[in-house]
Amino acid sequence: MDYIPRDTTLDAHRKQMEILKKLSPEKRALISFELSDNVRQIAMDGIRKQHPEFTETQVRRELLRRIVGDELYQKIVAAKGLK
Repeated sequence: MDYIPRDTTLDAHRKQMEILKKLSPEKRALISFELSDNVRQIAMDGIRKQHPEFTETQVRRELLRRIVGDELYQKIVAAKGLK
């Protein structure tokens, strides 16, 4: 069965799927990229709210840490010689 969001009625979800299926692959990709950018911005806004003292570089690094996890983040920091 397809995923159905909890905040959407079944009829609304079906209509969304119908509309999306009519779009070209390029348009669906563009929508995906826009959604990804929006989620990233929301996450960064949350980090800024939690850590108003952070610089933009620190906000971006914290986002990276949250995305890749502590272990991989530490490897990246070490490999890049970052602090």
